[in-house]
Amino acid sequence: MAVSKGRIFEEALPLLEKAGLRLLDDPEKSRKLILQTSQPRVRVLVVRATDVPTYVQYGGADLGITGRDTLLEHGSDGLYQPLDLHIGRCRISVAVRVGFDYAKAVRQGSRLTVATKYVSIAREFFAAKGVHVDLIKLYGSMELAPLTGMADAIVDLVSTGSTLKANDLVEVEHILDISARLVVNQAALKLRQVPVRAIIDALAAATRQ
Repeated sequence: MAVSKGRIFEEALPLLEKAGLRLLDDPEKSRKLILQTSQPRVRVLVVRATDVPTYVQYGGADLGITGRDTLLEHGSDGLYQPLDLHIGRCRISVAVRVGFDYAKAVRQGSRLTVATKYVSIAREFFAAKGVHVDLIKLYGSMELAPLTGMADAIVDLVSTGSTLKANDLVEVEHILDISARLVVNQAALKLRQVPVRAIIDALAAATRQ
């Protein structure tokens, strides 16, 4: 099972334990990237969020846990998505500098410059609104783009909104809600149906507890 690093991994650990998949290696102390679990046939791979769909799609892992944002942005072809795990909750939103008249800019149909790492999601969202945008791909510190004048707006993950507020930005439009999903390699579901289905069912039960 490939699990994305960071917040999702931390929130997935209690869920995995409830499902009978207790880690035998301490993830905070171990430098291993493949962790043993209390079930001998199940191991956990700790990988970047954007790599989870790739590992599962190409058979490096039978199952994976990653955010809906990753699946939408990087594609989920050939992946079965049986469960919303209800962890890693946040949202993707549009944010601008305090004082920027976003509503007027959008209403007048002017061309916006938007910085984001979610290029596909942003392009589809603004196209549906009939708004012309120039997209700038960034990988971090998205808040700097409006502050330096490089972009009019950003499209980014928002949890509490405290980072936006600290940088004089304001959330102006909600795009979609995000949570972590369980993804499964479709071939593995057919070839190893019994053990894979058992993990799916155990995680489904754990999310209901």
